[in-house]
Amino acid sequence: MSDDSFIREVSEELRQDQAKALWDRYGPLILGLAVLVVLATAGIVGWNYWTQAQASRSGDAFSEALAFASEGQNDQALAALEKLEQDGYGAYPVLARLRAATVLAETGDYDGAVAAFDAVAGDSAIPGSIRDMARLRAALLLVDHGGYDEVSARVEPLTAETNALRHSAREALGLAAWKEGKPTDALTLFDQIAEDSAAPRNAQERAKLMAELIRGSGDAS
Repeated sequence: MSDDSFIREVSEELRQDQAKALWDRYGPLILGLAVLVVLATAGIVGWNYWTQAQASRSGDAFSEALAFASEGQNDQALAALEKLEQDGYGAYPVLARLRAATVLAETGDYDGAVAAFDAVAGDSAIPGSIRDMARLRAALLLVDHGGYDEVSARVEPLTAETNALRHSAREALGLAAWKEGKPTDALTLFDQIAEDSAAPRNAQERAKLMAELIRGSGDAS
């Protein structure tokens, strides 16, 4: 046997001994980590499947409730929405609460609808943007079925320059002020909408018409 062959054999035996020592020391840990990776992957896949199934089931239930409402079957719609509020997944319980309030308004139960929108607006677990929308929806109902103070209590904070709903909030408040015999306050609000370049075009046009009407009446000072 040549020296080179001898050295190679010795080196190979040393490597095998080192590898065996490393495996004896770290093998169980490596196997444990591999098992954890497999379990984690299975858990993630299972969770994704479950959430998708829940979302799909809630989506179907919401669609069914909307179909009841569109067909005028309001009792069935409200029952389906109430069940979805309790058992729905993700955003569907909140959507069900908002839609149920709308159905109540469509049936003429304005007090119930306002109370339902107020409940959403007062729920701190719901995102702020949705709570603001619920405040606005309640205020819009109260323009025709309430008083200026009730409208103001809900949308006054939404009229700030930084609020994305300020145009609709100002419009609701302006209409309530006009109905309440406060033409000057109403004119100020409609002028703010008309002069706001960020306001939607249709909102600006309505505001301009209302401002012209109030000025033409001679009531605003």
